[in-house]
This record gives sequence, C-alpha cells and structure tokens, in this order.
Amino acid sequence: VQLQAYGGGLVQAGGSLRLSCAASGRAFNMYVMGWFRQAPGKEREFVAATSWNGGKTYYADSVKGRFTISRDNGKNTVYLQMSSLRPEDSAVYYCAGTPSYYSGDYDWSEADFGLWGQGTLVTVSS
Repeated sequence: VQLQAYGGGLVQAGGSLRLSCAASGRAFNMYVMGWFRQAPGKEREFVAATSWNGGKTYYADSVKGRFTISRDNGKNTVYLQMSSLRPEDSAVYYCAGTPSYYSGDYDWSEADFGLWGQGTLVTVSS
C-alpha cells in the first residue's frame, strides 16, 4: 500500500479545509489510518486516526470538535475535515497507516505507524 496526501493550502483563520489521502493497493481496509502534522521547529504530532472500518475514531485534544476523520474503503481514501482553523493548525500534514483490526481505546503515536505518505502543507492565516 502506498499513500498520497493532498488538499492542503492557504486558508484564513476560522475557515475550513478537507485533506484527502488516497491509498493504492488492495489491503486498505485492514489498516488503521491516521493523520499527523509537523509545524516548523516542532516534532511531528498525532492529529486523528480511524479504525479499519471507520467505526472508531481518535483525536488529539487540540483538534477535538473541530476536525473529523473519516474513510471510504470503497475509494481507498481517508479524509480529514478541518473546521474552525487556527493559525496554530498550520503545519505539514501527513497521512499514515498501520495494518490492524484493533478498534479499542488507544493513544496512537507516530511509532505505531509504519506506512507514510508525503505531506501536504496547510497554512492558516490570522
């Protein structure tokens, strides 16, 4: 499976943006998919994740209530709908995957994901 993220851009504070991550390959529906971000000078951080069937979602506290992760296994795509964007949301956003059917409570981290796409830049102006 290979991942390709897109949809980043420049948006004003308070605006919305939807990121997409398209996966090639047949095994997409056995992967937990996640989004991470990395701002300049900072470490990459977890943003959101979804279980293999979308039945369980996970969010960083900083984006809860503003961001929504979803997936369409028929299209091999995972989405990140971002609303009420803030300048501090500016970062390069990466999608990532790990083969797992786990859907319980868990604090996902970068170390859990072995498959990464290239990043897409999101810039939120104040």
